Amino acid sequence: MPNRHPQHILNTSSNLLGFCLVVLTSLKISKYSSVTSIDEMTGIACILLIACSLFSFLSLRSTNVKMASGFEELADKIFIAALIFMFGITFMVAFSIIF
Repeated sequence: MPNRHPQHILNTSSNLLGFCLVVLTSLKISKYSSVTSIDEMTGIACILLIACSLFSFLSLRSTNVKMASGFEELADKIFIAALIFMFGITFMVAFSIIF
């Protein structure tokens, strides 16, 4: 049963991508990017969220049911990975852990 929820993943991943880009830009402007590894983790989260948005979009646009289901499953897995990276970033910022 494809297209159960890829539109939710698409909306959420694109919103989170915007948030990550704001964080990444603010780190670059404030010169913290040379001190911490948070900007690298945020960059990885951005790449994952872009991939998630792409596969979610492909799932919505695919006419082949099997391909749409595969794209949706891939988008789900990438989305979870991006959330784990964002959890790590939030944990580091919240507890002032600087690597």
